[in-house]
Amino acid sequence: MQRPVQRHGQLIGIGAEAIADYTRLHAAVWPQVLERITACNIRNYSIFLKEPENLLFACFEYVGEDFAADMAAMAADPVTQEWWAVCMPLQRPLDTRAEGEWWAGMQEVFHHD
Repeated sequence: MQRPVQRHGQLIGIGAEAIADYTRLHAAVWPQVLERITACNIRNYSIFLKEPENLLFACFEYVGEDFAADMAAMAADPVTQEWWAVCMPLQRPLDTRAEGEWWAGMQEVFHHD
């Protein structure tokens, strides 16, 4: 039986001075980071930039069976931790995000294949 795909949307701010660095970093994401994303059952992952508001919108599909466990495995990965250490100072989390979130989660209200 095929598992249902879970679609996720997330939002975070970015400093205007950080956009060029963030774009450059994501033009050449470290191969180990991409491998970890795939190993943690993330597919069809995109990040969009909205200027002049300086917001990043991420969307992805989760195809695994245990999202919390896969996200814990990603967070425990040393290379991913190094990647986040480079990227996180460029980001500006939203004041309205839920406790424990860095990127603010969003509710899907419409989807069409």
